[in-house]
Amino acid sequence: MNDQQHCPACGALNQCALADPRSATQACWCYAVTIAPAVLQALPAKLRDKACLCPRCAQVLDQLQQTSSDQG
Repeated sequence: MNDQQHCPACGALNQCALADPRSATQACWCYAVTIAPAVLQALPAKLRDKACLCPRCAQVLDQLQQTSSDQG
């Protein structure tokens, strides 16, 4: 996959709010988490800075669950 709505690592939808015109004015899920630099560096250079990783590939599912339980 080579578009902004798909994860460059696995090809799944990345759930990026900014890549979807319907939600581009909302904060993206990635603003509430910390993605380890090593995760980003593991991507081949040609895939970096093209599209967001999905939460699974960004290895932040636990952080997102914690954020949502803190808000609820």
